[in-house]
Amino acid sequence: MKEHRKYAPELKRRAVARLSAGESATRVARDLKVDRQRLYEWSDKYREGGSAALRSVGRPRKAAARSWEPGEDELTAAKRRISELERKIGQQQVDLDFFRRALQHVKERQPASGGPGGGRSSKSSGR
Repeated sequence: MKEHRKYAPELKRRAVARLSAGESATRVARDLKVDRQRLYEWSDKYREGGSAALRSVGRPRKAAARSWEPGEDELTAAKRRISELERKIGQQQVDLDFFRRALQHVKERQPASGGPGGGRSSKSSGR
């Protein structure tokens, strides 16, 4: 079974900074002994959620609940928050679309009634 390597957030930030500076992904990957695809994933995460997105997966720390990271200006914090909210809205839209399709599917499978009060009747009890 393949073992998952954990990379420090600082290493991820440095790698993303090197890519942003125009250095080739192949060179950065070779220097850091990281797969090129992983570099692109880190870069995408950074673009979407800032440096907080490069943090290791797992239970969030209480310090992560702050409105912004130390050294992060308000504009950057606001942009990061906007990105988080846009992702949340996107997920909610996916959920709504799913439930709308499911409801439509259920409605299509329901038998049509035979008029007012004309639902199915049960067998006579034979009394």
